[in-house]
Amino acid sequence: MLIRSLTLATLLAFAGTLFAADGDSPLDMDKGRARPLIVIAPSTVDPTWVSLKKALDEPANRKGFDDRNMVLYTVLNLMGQREGKDLGPQDTAALIRSLKLGAGAKTKVILVGKDGEKKLEQSDAVDLQAIFKTIDELPATEKEATAPTPPPVTEPAPAKGAKATKPVKPTKPAKPPEMPDD
Repeated sequence: MLIRSLTLATLLAFAGTLFAADGDSPLDMDKGRARPLIVIAPSTVDPTWVSLKKALDEPANRKGFDDRNMVLYTVLNLMGQREGKDLGPQDTAALIRSLKLGAGAKTKVILVGKDGEKKLEQSDAVDLQAIFKTIDELPATEKEATAPTPPPVTEPAPAKGAKATKPVKPTKPAKPPEMPDD
């Protein structure tokens, strides 16, 4: 019995990591809600990253970034961040895996649409206005894509003239039947 349990636990440990690799990207939580802009650079002093960061610090560009429902992901020195908050190593690796990038040391800037598809991929020189123009030229169906929101839950109003009742106290669960001894 112990050997079966250990075998099953080992099998689940290996299979669990394989299944988790399919849809564990941080981009999945932004699908239908925001447009991720991903910057992958070999260092924090990369000229492409520095110029993009400087452009995003300007109030007009920041407003345009926010108005277009964009979210900034950065992978600098293999350390991932989403909107300035650190991602774990697994999330960073999953982000890079989901983009299906080949090996390379060049800086890449990738725009992903609300539908989860790549809309723009640039290397080296990046112009924020060109990224904004790409978003503005997207078809209306992509612009309006949003994640479905559940309808609000409302409690039924008590009928007029009905007495106010006390809340019902929860009862204890029934005891399971005892198993007969063989």
